[in-house]
Amino acid sequence: MSNRDDFLAWVNSVLFQAERALHNGNATPRRAIWSRNEPVSILGAWRNAVGQPAVEETFQYLEHSFSECTSYSFELQAYDVADDMAYTAGLEHISASVDGQPRSFTLRATQTYRREAGEWRVAHRHADTVSE
Repeated sequence: MSNRDDFLAWVNSVLFQAERALHNGNATPRRAIWSRNEPVSILGAWRNAVGQPAVEETFQYLEHSFSECTSYSFELQAYDVADDMAYTAGLEHISASVDGQPRSFTLRATQTYRREAGEWRVAHRHADTVSE
């Protein structure tokens, strides 16, 4: 299996499951796939964060905001792998409750990844809401 194939398999399994869990109010799987090394950052649709403490605070906020995910899909539009770095760009289609209110929305999301000790880890996320 090539680096690209291996990475894509990880995106479609581990990353996908972590994002779906987050939208069900469980950030533990997302925490598990994020880098523990600086720099890490989020430029998010809901909050921004730079550095480990701020990223953890954002995960806590999100897991308390989201619940009852009825649908999550990731429409991958581009990705690449170069040695121990990778990126994805795509659309996340989500139906979940936000602060107890059912919502459906689409996020435009770009993430960068580092391979650390043989495992892919998210180092940066940028997401914004797609206006209809």
